[in-house]
Amino acid sequence: MLKIISVDVLDSTQLYLKEKILSKELVPPVAISAQLQTDGIGSRGNGWNSYSGNLFLSFALPLQDLPNDLKLESASIYFSFILKETLANFGSKVWIKWPNDFYIEEKKIGGMITNIVGKNLLCGVGINLIQAPVEFNTLDIKIDKKKLLQEYFRNIEKKVLWKQVFSKYKLEFEDKKSFSTHINGIKMSLESAILGDDGSLIINGERIYSLR
Repeated sequence: MLKIISVDVLDSTQLYLKEKILSKELVPPVAISAQLQTDGIGSRGNGWNSYSGNLFLSFALPLQDLPNDLKLESASIYFSFILKETLANFGSKVWIKWPNDFYIEEKKIGGMITNIVGKNLLCGVGINLIQAPVEFNTLDIKIDKKKLLQEYFRNIEKKVLWKQVFSKYKLEFEDKKSFSTHINGIKMSLESAILGDDGSLIINGERIYSLR
């Protein structure tokens, strides 16, 4: 099973893990979880506000270990949805807004970003488990972080095919089309958007990938 390293405080789990992989001090598959993150990276290059006890996680997997039908441009959706289903199995009503933002009702509680580091996929996740800024929300259940991570990585190791994950993701996408998302820095409605089989969004005649 993937090795999970827990620390008290880091500037950024994403940058820390990237540095350790490049220096060969850590070899994937591996994960870093921090109790507090002081300089986190959010979507679209924004910062991510940190409160102690929330989920600050980054993990790296060798590209060769990913499901055979998973394209890299679909990776953030794939791993976000597996985490969403893991949380749902614990009783949460969390849902995902395209491409990979975690929501409770109408407010965001977290998100995921992905990068390629060498021959590895690096994923960073932040979720408000216990506290959030006013404009955001927190997870709707109480959960033990260690138990959550163990179950999440157990589900990842099943290497469920992308097409199986996507079929469920697409149903949720169609159900939540009343919401908007940010595309190239512009807030756009999803009402007329079409979801491609690779997780891309076709809107106003343009195909857009998450690029996160």
